Amino acid sequence: MRHTCWCRMLRLLVLAVSVLFVFLCGANGGNVLVYPVDGSHWVNMKVIIEELHSRGHSITVVRASNSWHIKEESPHYASHTIEMGPFQNDVVDELASELLQARRKGRSFFKDMARGKWVSEWLSGLHRDICTMVAAIFEDESLMKTLQDAKYDLVLTDPSFGGGVFLAHRLHLPLVLNVRWTIHGEAHYAIAPSPLSYVPYPGAELTDKMTFSQRLGNFFVCIFSQYMLRQMADVPYTALSHRFFGPEVDYFSLFQDADIWLMRNDFTFEFPRPTMPNVVYMGGFQCKPARPLPVDMEEFVQSSGEHGVILMSLGTLFAELPSDISEEIAAAFAQLPQKVIWRHKGAKPSSLGNNTLLVDWMPQNDLLGHPKTKVFVAHGGTNGVQEAIYHGVPIVGLPLVFDQPDNLSRMEARGTAKVVDIATLDRAVFVEALRAVLYEPSYRENMQRLSRIHHDQPMKPLDRAIFWIEYVMRNGGAPHLRTQSFRMSWMAYHSIDVILTLLMALVLLLLIMFLAIKKCYSVLFKKKVKCE
Repeated sequence: MRHTCWCRMLRLLVLAVSVLFVFLCGANGGNVLVYPVDGSHWVNMKVIIEELHSRGHSITVVRASNSWHIKEESPHYASHTIEMGPFQNDVVDELASELLQARRKGRSFFKDMARGKWVSEWLSGLHRDICTMVAAIFEDESLMKTLQDAKYDLVLTDPSFGGGVFLAHRLHLPLVLNVRWTIHGEAHYAIAPSPLSYVPYPGAELTDKMTFSQRLGNFFVCIFSQYMLRQMADVPYTALSHRFFGPEVDYFSLFQDADIWLMRNDFTFEFPRPTMPNVVYMGGFQCKPARPLPVDMEEFVQSSGEHGVILMSLGTLFAELPSDISEEIAAAFAQLPQKVIWRHKGAKPSSLGNNTLLVDWMPQNDLLGHPKTKVFVAHGGTNGVQEAIYHGVPIVGLPLVFDQPDNLSRMEARGTAKVVDIATLDRAVFVEALRAVLYEPSYRENMQRLSRIHHDQPMKPLDRAIFWIEYVMRNGGAPHLRTQSFRMSWMAYHSIDVILTLLMALVLLLLIMFLAIKKCYSVLFKKKVKCE
């Protein structure tokens, strides 16, 4: 009886402490305004939002009415919905199909230029839509008053589109970026020194050890990419900036003036390069230990015996491949003793073997963390690559578009992946790649070494990200960490004016010395003539 009484008292005490903890967290929590980017970028932002909410912070999300994944109702955040036109999913599917077909035709400089032009035209339309949405927010006096009265501590946004950056400037709030890309490309190039001699430009598929011809190629890829990115972003964002902030405001300086850059990669993935004090690396922050699988999937995995399991997922855009490619992949899988779990949409391939399970969705993180998983067949998206690193699973890569070829080339350079060009893919090529990664121990050993390096850090990447968000809340920003480099002219940044001044001074000194010597010589010569 006495034991039961003590148990009840203990439970009441634990409950009281828990309620007090939640109350105190809520009382001391910050107020965060989030302007996210849809698609796979939302997967990353949602992780941070849920963690901030769990720590007692109040979150408000600004979303478009045609959002693909961002829901209006959530237990983790409130939302403001901006009315936009219907989401054109068929346009996305059409672009993905065109890019895939172009990739299958092989690569060349001119083909890459044409492919880049298609992507630029599509992204340019998305940038114009974002600018329209931002203008609608700014012109809605009631909404702007609501946002101002809410007394937010900061704006958290993904700068691959510019809406959140402009909103932060309009509300005069500190800005934290959840970033790998800005509207002008890879984020480091916006604020950090990026020497093209050893920093490979995304898309060049190079390492930090380049020959002269590779450095030349790296230079041209950078120039062409920067030109294309500016072409698609300059017009809509310049017009928006001039309309609401005046012609003296350079729109991209608003991005560069962010307080903290939470970078979605780290140096297990990135090659060594210069960085800045307000860049915080949180690569793999969305990864977590594997949870138990659903019963039916666990039974299938266990049925693989000593051979293990192969996972295949090509993300949301390319879950449905052309039928001829699907047939070749299915036929290749059928030749292996391993069991295969393949995230696949569309018609069932006729060459599908009994060892392959087709699914509409899979718990990818949990499967990658399963001890029977041997290989991950992936398209090379950042999230999937980082989950593979986290769990130490080697990759067979099928890069398709965007940053995927570059991501996989980095993994291949580290000996953790074998990349198959979809232009040359058939069952023989695919089986050869699978067997290489399955049976050559170096691939798994190299990936597990990367995994150990990733885990060997003083705090978890997500905890590091949350610390710096709360740091900005506590200190009202982080201006002492922001570089002044982007406020300098190109000549001043590279000290061209100083070098020219010193050269002119040296030339002037040499000229004075020459004239002085000439004068002395002429005087001495005249004296000598007179003496004679």
